[in-house]
Amino acid sequence: MIPLWLALLLSALLVIGGTLALIGALGLFRLPSFYQRMHAPSLITSWGTGAIILASMGYFSWLDGRPVLHELIIGVFVMITTPVTMLLLGRAAVQRDSAQSLSELAAPPKPKD
Repeated sequence: MIPLWLALLLSALLVIGGTLALIGALGLFRLPSFYQRMHAPSLITSWGTGAIILASMGYFSWLDGRPVLHELIIGVFVMITTPVTMLLLGRAAVQRDSAQSLSELAAPPKPKD
């Protein structure tokens, strides 16, 4: 059994984490351009995952009676891999866009009807 103050703190962290993950998902769905869609999930979801990991660490540390820190590894990997993945996707999109604009410039003009 966990005390009420800890349950409230852990619940708040879970609600914050879930809300941030939902905002990231809605941003992915609602934002108009590819570059804007990359931004919302990469920043917001990373912090949402961090809040959920903190809640999990607090809960299992209380139950075991000792600090449970191995979940920090998950947080570190999420905080590192998400921005790096978004950076690589952004660079690929920039190269794709520049290749498309170059091919449009090199193409002969279409005859008018």
